[in-house]
Amino acid sequence: MNWIELTAEVQLQQIKAKKSFSIIFKHSSRCSISLFAKKRFEQDWTELPAETELYFLDLLNYRPVSAAIAEIFQVHHESPQLLLIKDGECIYESSHGEINVSDTLEQMII
Repeated sequence: MNWIELTAEVQLQQIKAKKSFSIIFKHSSRCSISLFAKKRFEQDWTELPAETELYFLDLLNYRPVSAAIAEIFQVHHESPQLLLIKDGECIYESSHGEINVSDTLEQMII
């Protein structure tokens, strides 16, 4: 799994402009639930649909980017949190123990 580190708000505009899928995973390195959710997602991920980019946000180091995600994609801040972006809109989001590969992939098929 090749994460793209999300460190700047300009990247959010690039994600918003894309016409394919992007995934944003917001992670807190101080939270055991976040660590567990990330590891489970990485272990279960086997197939990456073409052109899907995976973004990883260390929200403790990039709090302004985390705040911008909530504003730009109109979601309530959670940690950990997974957002599925398509055509500039958040079409699916999950947090904590609800983060899983099968539900994410299901949304990509619809």
